[in-house]
Amino acid sequence: MDKEKEGEEGVAAMAVLYQGFDPAAYLQYNYTSPRADFERPDSIVPWKLGCLHRAFTEGDVSGEVLLDVGSGPTIYQVLSGCEVFSKVLLTDFLEVNRQELRRWLHNEEGFSLDWTPYLQHVCKLEGRSPSAWMEKAARLRTVVSDVLHIDVHRPWPLSLDALPALPPSGADCLVSCFCLESVSPNLAFFTQALGHIGGLLRPGGHLLLIGALGESYYLGGPGVRIPVVPLDEAQVCASLTASGYTLVRLEVYTLPPDMRVGVDDVSGVFFAKARKD
Repeated sequence: MDKEKEGEEGVAAMAVLYQGFDPAAYLQYNYTSPRADFERPDSIVPWKLGCLHRAFTEGDVSGEVLLDVGSGPTIYQVLSGCEVFSKVLLTDFLEVNRQELRRWLHNEEGFSLDWTPYLQHVCKLEGRSPSAWMEKAARLRTVVSDVLHIDVHRPWPLSLDALPALPPSGADCLVSCFCLESVSPNLAFFTQALGHIGGLLRPGGHLLLIGALGESYYLGGPGVRIPVVPLDEAQVCASLTASGYTLVRLEVYTLPPDMRVGVDDVSGVFFAKARKD
C-alpha cells in the first residue's frame, strides 16, 4: 500500500474514532485545574492565553475577519482576537462540538464549562477590571457570525455554502489550537492540512498556531484514545515553511510533572505566529 492510500485510510479511521468524542469530558480533562489554574504562572492555560494576548496586541495582526480552525468545544482561543476583529468564524468537524459552541453563544442552558474565569483572566491581561468579563462575553457573542463545519483534509476545508462568510481574498487571520496534529495520521498529512487551511487566509495574513509537542495520543472521552502526530519544534517550523508561511515567532512551554494528569502523553506545547507568504 502506498503512503498516500495509507494516509487516507488513517484519516477515515480517525473520523470514525472521533464519533466517540465527548466534549464535556474533554473540557474536564484539559480546561479545569491544574491545567487551568489562574493563580499559577506555570499553568498551561494561562500560558496559552498570554501567547494569544501578545499576538493580538502587537499591532501587526489586524483586519476584519478572524477564522478559528477546529474550535472544538472551546472559546478561549478567540477571547483576545474578538477585540481586534469585527467578525469571528468558529469551525469544527464534529456537530457535538458545534452544538456546544452554539449553546454558549446563545447563552442557553447546558454548556459544559463555565468560561467566566477565562474571560476574567483575559480582561486582566488587557488591563481591564475582571468585572469587565460580561462586556467581553457580550462582545464575543456579537462578533461571532457563524459556527461552520470544517474538514482540514479537503483542499478547500469549508463547505461551499460557507463561501459568503469569507471575503474573496480570505480571512485576515487564522487561529488553530490542537487541531491539525490531532486529526492527521502522520506528519505529511499534518503539513498538507497546514497548506489547506492556508487557502482560507489572505496573502500577508497571520496564522496563530498552538499545538502539542511529543504527544502520541489523548483521551477524547472515557476510553476514547485518539492518536496524535508527535511533533517536535523543528518539524513544526519545517511544516510551516513548506506550507507557505514565514515564521515570526515560536514559543515553547514544557509541562510541569503535575500537569501530566494521565489524559495524554504530551510533553510540551508550542505557540507559532506566522505570516502567509
